[in-house]
Amino acid sequence: MNHKNFENHSKNFPTKDGYFGEYGGAFLPPELIPVFKEITEAYQELSNNADFINELRTIRKNFQGRPTPIHHCRRLSKKLGKLQIYLKREDLNHTGAHKINHCMGEGLLAKYMGKTKIIAETGAGQHGVALATAAAYFGLECDIYMGEVDIAKQHPNVVRMKMLGAQVIPVSHGLKTLKEAVDSAFEAYLKEYKTAIYCIGSVVGPHPFPMMVRDFQSVIGTEARMQFMEITGGLPDKICACVGGGSNAMGLFSAFLADPTEIIGIEPGGTGSNPGEHAASLTHGTSGLLHGFKSLLLQDDKNEPMPVHSIASGLDYPSVGPEHAFLKDSGRVNYEIVDDEEAMEAFFALCRYEGIIPAIESSHAVAYAMRCARAGEFGNILVNLSGRGDKDIDYIYEKYGTGAKFTI
Repeated sequence: MNHKNFENHSKNFPTKDGYFGEYGGAFLPPELIPVFKEITEAYQELSNNADFINELRTIRKNFQGRPTPIHHCRRLSKKLGKLQIYLKREDLNHTGAHKINHCMGEGLLAKYMGKTKIIAETGAGQHGVALATAAAYFGLECDIYMGEVDIAKQHPNVVRMKMLGAQVIPVSHGLKTLKEAVDSAFEAYLKEYKTAIYCIGSVVGPHPFPMMVRDFQSVIGTEARMQFMEITGGLPDKICACVGGGSNAMGLFSAFLADPTEIIGIEPGGTGSNPGEHAASLTHGTSGLLHGFKSLLLQDDKNEPMPVHSIASGLDYPSVGPEHAFLKDSGRVNYEIVDDEEAMEAFFALCRYEGIIPAIESSHAVAYAMRCARAGEFGNILVNLSGRGDKDIDYIYEKYGTGAKFTI
């Protein structure tokens, strides 16, 4: 493990052109090049501005409810073996997930830039709810693009967005999921960039968004590292988080890259390893371009994105943040696969043994920790519980009932 090479990683990456090694960059239509340059310069200035920083800290403390705690899963750990499982409770954020960390930051940035509207996509709906919340907080208009498949699966979040004043715009082309929602949101932004800002929902997209979202999300890792040291007297042996685009994972990983801690990202294995059955772009993808950035991509022989699947709407994206691709190639972070059924077993296990209803996305990471415990591992593992499962319960109950078939 070459962790000592990562002591200044966040300062060194991305480069001024937005690259993490060979990945990243900003592949933009000519009319958006000056727009993204404006966003980059505004963020670089404001990220060193005491007023901006203090306002964001106040929002996190008094509005979001940070810091979020760490929970020791005593009953689940005892049931499974000797490995002690801990959760970073990002599900306890206002709006129920880690997404609020960067959405309030992006909303504050929009306010400082004098924008009047924010445009975004959402898959599971957590980014949409968090951004609709930020828009209401800052007094901004808000358009959220969402695939029709995800609208049907995530009805509670759709209602929340509308109640918060956002306009939810259905996307009906292609597979009608997250990739198509990003396409549509980006097309809308091309028409409104003078008065609006596009608030990307993960560590993806053209520079500076992979950097900016990572920085806003790094509060997860900064808190978790300090909290874990206070609780146990040392660093975790392992940390893990689910990876779709990868924002919650980068938020946790960023604080531990220079530590002798094993870091694992968990990709959605879906229902199989054939194209269209999974969304594991780090495991099965190749280098390619999508949505204005270069990363590992599930693509066909014509370099077009392939269909993807995950039971978790927030993970069904055919690419991944460029920093994750870089960390995989460097060997610093390992990436594993958890399929739909294993994730659902973890969902019901956490419900029954710890009294926590997790998001399906987060259940993938919990499932990996359970896998390690069953394999007889000792020590401890810190899991980023990126969101709560309120948004998923209607869909889960329809598909699995109360989960009687899942027993541990």
